[in-house]
Order: sequence, then structure tokens, then C-alpha cells
Amino acid sequence: MTIRGTIDRPLTHDPKKQAPMKPSTSEPAGSAIPDFPMSDANDSRQNRTRQMQLIPEALARAHMHEQLRDAHAERQALRLVVARRMQRRAERASLRARRALAMAVMQ
Repeated sequence: MTIRGTIDRPLTHDPKKQAPMKPSTSEPAGSAIPDFPMSDANDSRQNRTRQMQLIPEALARAHMHEQLRDAHAERQALRLVVARRMQRRAERASLRARRALAMAVMQ
């Protein structure tokens, strides 16, 4: 007993293994628009599936790039905060040294 596939449930989803479509006897010959060659259709189908399979990878790459850029910006902001803190500390130390020098000169 052989199980025949239907349009909704073909035996195989591989287009190369499916039986070619036969022209209908109810339509006159040459009335339909000629189909594209199967090799072009298969190539475009394979490219489309390859591109669609690469979409999550591209999204993950873009997400990682954005996270790296955010981390770099955060590190740069943290370095700026630390540099400003050190600058204020150095200015206070300079003022203390000036006062100490002025007090030593005044006595």
C-alpha cells in the first residue's frame, strides 16, 4: 500500500523530491504563463532560507555590539567621574599647601 501525498500534506517538503506538476487537460496548451526554471526557484528559496536562518545571528550580533557600546560609554563616564573627583581633591590639597606656606611666611 502506497500513501499518496496531498497538496496540504505532501509526502516530502523537499521540492527536488516532489513529482513535477503536469499540465491540466482542461486548459488549452500555451494558455498559462510559463513557469520559471526550477533551478532558479530552488536557488532563491535556498538563499531566502539561508538569509532567514541568519537573521537571529545578525540580531544577536547587533545586540552584543550595542551592549559593548553601552559598557564602553559607562566605563568612560565612570573614568570622567573619578578624574573630576581626583581633580577636586588635588585642588583642595593645593589650597591647604598655599595656606600652610602663607602661615609659615607670616610667622
